[in-house]
Amino acid sequence: MRWALVKVCLAVTVMVVVAFAVPLGLVVQEMASDRAFSNAERQAATIGPTLSITTDPTQLRKAVESTQMGAARRMAVHIPAMGDSPNVDIGDGWAGEHAVAETRRIGRAATAPVAGGGSALLQPIALGSGDIAVVEILVPENEVSNGVATAWVVLAGVGLALIVGSVAVADRLGARLVRPAERLADAAHQLGEGRLGARVPEKGPKELRSAAVAFNAMADQVMELLANERELAADLSHRLRTPLTVLRLNAASLGDGPAAEQTRAAVEQLEREVDTIIRTAREQRAPASATGGAGAGCDASEVIRDRMDFWSALAEDEGREVRLAGVDRTVRIPVARPELAAALDAMLGNVFRHTPEGTPFAVDVHDAGDAVIVLVSDAGGGIADPDAALRRGNDGGRDGSTGLGLDIVRRVAESTGGDVRLGRSVLGGTEVRVWISLDGRWRGDAARAGRGRRKRRGN
Repeated sequence: MRWALVKVCLAVTVMVVVAFAVPLGLVVQEMASDRAFSNAERQAATIGPTLSITTDPTQLRKAVESTQMGAARRMAVHIPAMGDSPNVDIGDGWAGEHAVAETRRIGRAATAPVAGGGSALLQPIALGSGDIAVVEILVPENEVSNGVATAWVVLAGVGLALIVGSVAVADRLGARLVRPAERLADAAHQLGEGRLGARVPEKGPKELRSAAVAFNAMADQVMELLANERELAADLSHRLRTPLTVLRLNAASLGDGPAAEQTRAAVEQLEREVDTIIRTAREQRAPASATGGAGAGCDASEVIRDRMDFWSALAEDEGREVRLAGVDRTVRIPVARPELAAALDAMLGNVFRHTPEGTPFAVDVHDAGDAVIVLVSDAGGGIADPDAALRRGNDGGRDGSTGLGLDIVRRVAESTGGDVRLGRSVLGGTEVRVWISLDGRWRGDAARAGRGRRKRRGN
């Protein structure tokens, strides 16, 4: 495109230069010729008064020599025969007798070529006797073309400058048009190679800016779709951890024997495969927005009661004491039921997975007006570095952790404008506090209410 634009501008400029420079050069040449012959006519007219007074050769010769052309030996006077007087020629003629006779016959000025270059102006002048004398002025070639070569050189220089300037301007303009297109093509190649972060600067002409905006929007949508698919794969795989936890604990109670060992080995292998799927999905996914659930709501109390029915049976088998509070009334939250269930399973699964058998735990729900607080606490050993546990991809550095449990909880809370925090529970172990905002923003009064609630439980 850039070279095509340069060629178009070059062709147009050359045509314009030729269309104007050639006629202008011809006009300059014609003006130089007219100037030379006009000057010759003025010089020929200077001898006219003398011819009207006398035709004496001696006086005419003196008059011719006194003129500029006569002194330069470029003037000749031809007087026809009158009566007994023969023809009189003063000065050397250049055009020849035939040209002089023809000028005398037609009675008007004429020009004739001269051997060796140049022209001769033949100017007829009427005498007092009625005869016609002819004054001949030599006009050299260099006088006819005086200044023409310089004019052609100037015109050629101006034309060349216009051509070079137009090519330079066309090249800059082409670069301005081509660079955004090249950036767009490069970003498209990068996106095709899997570099999903490739974006195009929204610069250049209006059409290319629109294309850049559309490309960036498409790339963002592709990233979001891929991230959502990977999130879904990781979430679904993580939800398998709940039944796997039950299978692992049940397999541990089977006792000894080949069948029991094979069952435990199969459960461990299946758990490793699920962990591999979760880790792979987490490593490949790009940061994306929360999966959301704000558009669909559920009764948090009902979901928590339902999931606690499942986990309570397992807790009874392991001798864990379970306390449940705040679920005796309806608490509506802007989170889809499956998302809240997955978050609860992730938190409770961590309790069973990372605390010894017989460790008690509790689930508490508090309605703070503009937010709902869900607390899952245990009496285990706690988390050494809560801040590290909250970082994406890290569940506190526990052995065997995929780092996705708290990430699922975090995304559920952040989808409503809430938050997740880790701390020391009143039971002595870890407390996971999940704030679920009801109006899309978080205010400190919910945090204060949550702290007050925990103090009452501690009493």
